[in-house]
Amino acid sequence: MGRARPKQRKFRSTSQPASPSLPPTASLVAKAQDLIIQCDYPLARKFIERILSREDGTPTEKNQAREMMGVVLLELAEIDAAKEMFLSLVPPHPDAPSPPPPSAYLHLAQLSDDDPQVALSHYQTAIDLLHAHLKGKSPIVSNTDDDDDNETKSNIIRAYLGMVEIWMDPAHDLCFDPAASSTCDALLSRALEIDPQNLEALQTLASVRLSQEKPEEALRALRTFPPPDPTSTDSQTHTSLLLNALSIPVRIARAKLLLECSAYSDALSLLEGVLAADDTNVEGWYLMGWSWWLLAERRKEGDMTVVHGLSEEGEQIEWQDMARDSRDCLETCRMLYSSQAFPDEPLMDHVQELIMTLERLGIHSSPADEEENGEIWEDVGDSDDDVDVEMSL
Repeated sequence: MGRARPKQRKFRSTSQPASPSLPPTASLVAKAQDLIIQCDYPLARKFIERILSREDGTPTEKNQAREMMGVVLLELAEIDAAKEMFLSLVPPHPDAPSPPPPSAYLHLAQLSDDDPQVALSHYQTAIDLLHAHLKGKSPIVSNTDDDDDNETKSNIIRAYLGMVEIWMDPAHDLCFDPAASSTCDALLSRALEIDPQNLEALQTLASVRLSQEKPEEALRALRTFPPPDPTSTDSQTHTSLLLNALSIPVRIARAKLLLECSAYSDALSLLEGVLAADDTNVEGWYLMGWSWWLLAERRKEGDMTVVHGLSEEGEQIEWQDMARDSRDCLETCRMLYSSQAFPDEPLMDHVQELIMTLERLGIHSSPADEEENGEIWEDVGDSDDDVDVEMSL
């Protein structure tokens, strides 16, 4: 039941924020935190090194500094050094705090790709610590406590999803274990007990259901969203806002799942948001072109249902128009791939193959002046009989 593994998840630190009353060392901690938020990792490293070299910091401040240093080293691609820093925060290291920070275990789990059992153990330890944190909270709840609890619950869910990804990863033998499917179901059930409408958990559920050859259940999971506030916005706008709040790698993975479910209009709508946020995203343009290709192929075969969910104008277009829009997207993808030296040769091989097939079908790119004016729809032939070449590869 192996499936491609998405990008690494990012876990937020569970360390307590610096006190509002800032002594000198605490000021350095706060400054380092700000620099990490600003992605200025080299400068953040210098502040953290100053904290670690001083003798007046409290144990809590020193532990915060070591955790931040691990994050900085990760961002600077010093993986081995980052792993050693996180290991210094957990037993049996003599300087490990008690209890150790759950985030250290979460990072160690992601850094243990070579040993899935070790990674699973790190995730489970983090989950146990996070659950203990929730159980130990005071019954008197403030708004700050609510935010803290929500972040803790989110980290628990991400840990469960990380475990599912390990079980599904075809690079490990675990995905061939007879218990893999039921184990993933159990882990997802625990995640969804915490938040039944968590989008990333539902997306992972869809991935598992596709691996179990249950596309209808997968699509149902992908189309499940928290209800909108009745006083705030309409359902469609609410859904768009939720999806656009997801990271681009998560949305790219979601678009692939939607295409596997033949939900072409859903995929196109999602990819429009991706490209609105980053119009240089190679995978976004590739998937947009592939979506229009699949639509054109089905439309050419006489399937009128594929246009359902498109705009009113989109429902009227012919297969040639869809194919030409596919080519425009694929050509943009090819241009960006070359300019960025994008490291995915199989993707470009597929793009080249699709473009060559479109060329044989007589489908050419839109003229530049039409693209600039937004006039991308123009018939490329008088009828389907003009080209007697199948679109299927």
